[in-house]
Amino acid sequence: MAAPMLNQPNSLLANMFAAGLLDDQFQELQMLQEGSAPDFIVKVVTLFCEDGERIIGEIAKLLDKPCVDYDKVGGFVRQLKGSSASIGALRVKNSCIQFHQCCQEKSKDGCVNSLDSVRNDFYDLCSMFKLHASAGPAGAGLPKQ
Repeated sequence: MAAPMLNQPNSLLANMFAAGLLDDQFQELQMLQEGSAPDFIVKVVTLFCEDGERIIGEIAKLLDKPCVDYDKVGGFVRQLKGSSASIGALRVKNSCIQFHQCCQEKSKDGCVNSLDSVRNDFYDLCSMFKLHASAGPAGAGLPKQ
């Protein structure tokens, strides 16, 4: 099923919406690209994926310590949530909301489990962006990384 979708980037993007990976905010970003900045989406998505990977790494380091600073973890989670909301990464944003609750409860197990969920949702989304970009001219609005 993945092979035919590679030849149909718009269908792949529609599937990303249907799967709850993206919301309407991503469509708003696409409308901004139609002006004088043809590589706008590429830059935004690339920055989101790079920054998100850095943030997830920082969170993992903090959770690996014997005494977790939940305020710092929560700060990084809020940062990722904000980035996710601004790009329309619905599932990542929702996972961050759950993660933030675990930070407020100071639950290390909850935070570790939430990090796994956020990490999975984040990498699923970034992988789908890469698939979309590799689909050819219609997918050229996304990074090929």
